[in-house]
Amino acid sequence: MSATTSSAGIGPVEALTAKVGAIEVFPAETKFIENSTCINAVTHAALPETLKNFCLLEKVVVITGGARGLGKNMAEAMCQVGCKAVALLDLRREEGDKAALELIKKYGTNVKFYQIDVTDDEKVTKIMLTINEELGGLDVLLCSAGVADSNMPAESYDTKRFCNLININLTGLFFCARAAGAIMIQKFKDSASILDANRNLHASGKPKGSIIFIASMSGRIVNWPQEQCAYNASKAGVKHLAASLAAEWAKYNVRVNSISPDYMDTALNVSSGLDSLKKLWKERTPMERLGNENELNNLAVYLASDASTFMTGSDLVIDGGYCCW
Repeated sequence: MSATTSSAGIGPVEALTAKVGAIEVFPAETKFIENSTCINAVTHAALPETLKNFCLLEKVVVITGGARGLGKNMAEAMCQVGCKAVALLDLRREEGDKAALELIKKYGTNVKFYQIDVTDDEKVTKIMLTINEELGGLDVLLCSAGVADSNMPAESYDTKRFCNLININLTGLFFCARAAGAIMIQKFKDSASILDANRNLHASGKPKGSIIFIASMSGRIVNWPQEQCAYNASKAGVKHLAASLAAEWAKYNVRVNSISPDYMDTALNVSSGLDSLKKLWKERTPMERLGNENELNNLAVYLASDASTFMTGSDLVIDGGYCCW
């Protein structure tokens, strides 16, 4: 996600629906699958209790960097487990509109794209408030927006380039977490009058929030052979920010965790110029491959759902064993 321009707003995908009272009517040219492939109230009722915990019925999920790659893949997973709505945030309007339309057609889920530069703190706050109002809540935030710089020797690293990467990967992520967290915390406070007397954090009916950061194994180890001190430092910051917010916000029933992947086989890594590097990366990974684009999905669902209600402040490594050596 780049931070060069900013224009908050909703893409033309919203034109897909015309509201009649409280009912959304989709134009005839919008073709939905006949048999939904996602969890709904009927299929959810038939599930064993353990599987029910992994579902996101009535939950609104916000995903930054959601227009493509890992973010879009995780958005699809959220739709599959029955979330009420998904907000895709990204700077790329064309790709974001396309991703939202694809998910609407495939799952029938309420998906909206919001164009945003995550480094613009005022607009980030406004977008989060808009999402909360338009989609009827904000229960899960998944921060996947980020950029990478490789083969950048520290002694000659351009200052503006270094600061830009930190601003997107760490500062922008904080802006998103702060804005979404404030909404989750207020929801918790507003429910105070109906909470049980001993304020048990997991009392029935108490609002819950989940925030998930996509960090990196680069926040734990130093990648080799490429030099990328800014990226590594940003992801170490992401990992520790998650733990810090988890400690602060646990009293509001807002959980914050991070996922630290290995090299993932995404569009960003599809280049003949990377072939020699990818060979080295695989050799240094016990499973001898890169991660597939959808291999963060199940972990993201776990962290977003009630399957992980006692987990906060954790950084979960999914790296094919890379950090073992």
